[in-house]
Amino acid sequence: MFDFFANPTRFTRLARALLPVMKLITILCFGFGLYWGLVTSPADYQQGDTVRIMYIHVPVAWLASSSYFILALCALFFLVWRHPLADIGARAVAPVGAIFAALTLITGALWGKPTWGTYWVWDARLTSMLVLFFFFIGYMALAGGFENRKRGARPAAILALVGAINLPIVKFSVDWWNTLHQPASLLRSGGVSIDASMLWPLLTMFAGFQAFFIVIVLMRILRFLNEMKQSAPARRAS
Repeated sequence: MFDFFANPTRFTRLARALLPVMKLITILCFGFGLYWGLVTSPADYQQGDTVRIMYIHVPVAWLASSSYFILALCALFFLVWRHPLADIGARAVAPVGAIFAALTLITGALWGKPTWGTYWVWDARLTSMLVLFFFFIGYMALAGGFENRKRGARPAAILALVGAINLPIVKFSVDWWNTLHQPASLLRSGGVSIDASMLWPLLTMFAGFQAFFIVIVLMRILRFLNEMKQSAPARRAS
């Protein structure tokens, strides 16, 4: 399967066919989800309207972690198969994941102030998410720190794989340690603990952010492939 999608021509054709669909899903889900979550869904009986931050914070937190998982997977494929499309995929995902991680920290701080009385504590979940953000930054610094892009690809991929150790800590930190951060409400052994009036707008925002992520990453990969195609004649001429 990897060999099938690793063909740049085939990938480009598939991405261009998928982009309009993902853009439409993004617009529809964001439109319905934002109205549903910010206007019509009820306030929480404890947190009041502050809980509406959840409709942004929870999806971007999920995408920050899943983005890093994709980054590490691309790094693994690059180190094993040495295929340039895996390196391109990792470079396309990294800044998007970094933005999602930053948004997670910002929205978490805005949610934490009225809930905990402070913008920041060295809570296990918050700290591990901050570490994840630094791994994104570290990958981008290594990948883009050399004039010859190929020189940074291998050390950046190795760093990405090392950072994957942090993913289980981000996920299970609320179960392993006593933290201020609330436990999982969606992916938990006892089932979903969110009322349907909040769950459905949250899932709609999940779908919107996921589609948005796919759109941005595909556009970045297509741009990288186009730049490589344009630079190929110049390299042959030199």
